[in-house]
Amino acid sequence: MASVRAHARIDRPASEVWEAVTDPTGIASWFPGVDACELEGDIRTVTTSTGFVVKERVVTNDSDLRRFQYSLVDLPGIESHLATIDVIEDGDGTIAVYATDVMPDAAGAQMHQSVSAAVNALKAHVEKS
Repeated sequence: MASVRAHARIDRPASEVWEAVTDPTGIASWFPGVDACELEGDIRTVTTSTGFVVKERVVTNDSDLRRFQYSLVDLPGIESHLATIDVIEDGDGTIAVYATDVMPDAAGAQMHQSVSAAVNALKAHVEKS
């Protein structure tokens, strides 16, 4: 299993960063390449800018820990997937940590690019608000 992680320090309070992360359908406003998102129960359906549709299961949305987790559902070529976004208070700012465990290992490089771009986009989105 490949494990990847990216983080960013965001110059906004943790409550503001958590507000952006905790909205399961709000990902369309900050995740690069995501055009739309819908939630039905614990299944989030993400439509990319290329028209590709991805189904994800929301696993954890814990406001006490400020932890949001989701897993990809039935995506060809992915055997196992768990993504975690942790929002950690850091003085007058926040550290956002985006990590993903994925199988097969070969998917790790692509996931690393994705989570790195996403955490930087989250930073830009929240700081402009």
